[in-house]
Amino acid sequence: MTAVQEPTLIPPLGEPRPHPTPVAAETTLPNGLRVVVVPRPGVPLVELRLRVPFAASNARNAGVHAARGAVLSGAVLLGTQRHDQTDIAQLLQGHGAELSVSTDADRLVFGTTLLPGGLGPVLELLAELLTGASYPAGQVDGERDRLAERIAIARSQPGMIARSALAARRFGAHPYAIGLPDADLVSAVRAPALRRLHRERVVPAGSILVLVGDLDPRAAADTVAAALEGWTATGKAVETPPVGEQRVPGIELVDRPGAVQSNLRLGGLAPSRTDPELPALRLAAMIFGGYFSSRLVENIRERRGYSYSPRSAVEHQRAASSFLVEADVATEVTGPALLETLYELGRMSLTPVTEAELDAARRYILGSMALSTSTHAGLASTLSALLGVGLPADWLTTHQRDLTEVTVEQVQAAAARYLAPEALTAVVVGDAGRVAAELGTLAPVTVSGGGDPA
Repeated sequence: MTAVQEPTLIPPLGEPRPHPTPVAAETTLPNGLRVVVVPRPGVPLVELRLRVPFAASNARNAGVHAARGAVLSGAVLLGTQRHDQTDIAQLLQGHGAELSVSTDADRLVFGTTLLPGGLGPVLELLAELLTGASYPAGQVDGERDRLAERIAIARSQPGMIARSALAARRFGAHPYAIGLPDADLVSAVRAPALRRLHRERVVPAGSILVLVGDLDPRAAADTVAAALEGWTATGKAVETPPVGEQRVPGIELVDRPGAVQSNLRLGGLAPSRTDPELPALRLAAMIFGGYFSSRLVENIRERRGYSYSPRSAVEHQRAASSFLVEADVATEVTGPALLETLYELGRMSLTPVTEAELDAARRYILGSMALSTSTHAGLASTLSALLGVGLPADWLTTHQRDLTEVTVEQVQAAAARYLAPEALTAVVVGDAGRVAAELGTLAPVTVSGGGDPA
């Protein structure tokens, strides 16, 4: 009798498609701005990303700088010497664009999607913002107060408390220790400080403009040159200083009295994008907790029901890369959930993965890479990040090749170095009165305040 295949079985993954190398035309303008144009015909849209180095000049002013940068990223769109906020929005909308501005510890980024015919006008408006943003005092005050309120709310959320506590424990005085700027520092920002910060730090030298879309590279570069030649600020671009992370032993327990849930966070250094160990670690992280078929998900979600969405990932900043583990669990299973997480980390670092696990994780990563750069927006953001850390556009292709060549032995070696529990710093946000004792059976516990009552 012929066996009948169950209709619910998931079909096997197909072979991953090769990742095409972006054809990038590069030029550097006399003012120092690096321009990278990637032609992608077919979709009549253009993605623009302007990356400006925007790190704190030293550790002592990192908190104030983060606060001012956060306000500046919203206030830069409030007006120029020629156009007010409404004019700016209307000019952008006329070309299918809506400019967004964001900042972090590494960079200030201007980004938008626009119609190809609007490239010149949108670049001219961008030039106006770069050279003549006015930061009107009354509107800056309103933007600042709204931001301070949003930050105060965000910093009260348990997930943000946990992530901020982990960053502070890992990075100490480095700017990366600041997950979100302090709301009180934000409330102290004034318009003159923003004008000075813009003048000193929003400069073309060291900045990178990426354009992806239905463009002729030479014509696009000429359009950029014509629009941005007047951006001649001569301040110094500041890149993020090197990271000297020190792994802190034990568990920091941020007390959140009455919490019905605990937030588990572990983190440690990971290989940078230029490190040959990165492909193996990415695969190890995926097998451990990077997707639904991972070991951590199978253990504490599927088998034990401790957490709905545990995860692990490798994240990159300019001066440091990190391996991170996150799980939110009910208070009553805090200790058992962390124990199982540490068990799976130890198993990854001590025993080889299977060929089947490696193959599935590899296919997942390669497929995710292809999806993330299949759109103009995804490719533009990815290239902006890569170029910003000094990597070429063809890194996408070489990294794909490196992933296909990783062996089981290399995955185990990377896991032993980066996933071993003793290599990670641990933070738990929860009700100390209920979970401190059980966590203390796993490692020494230091209880700190800072968590709002549930």
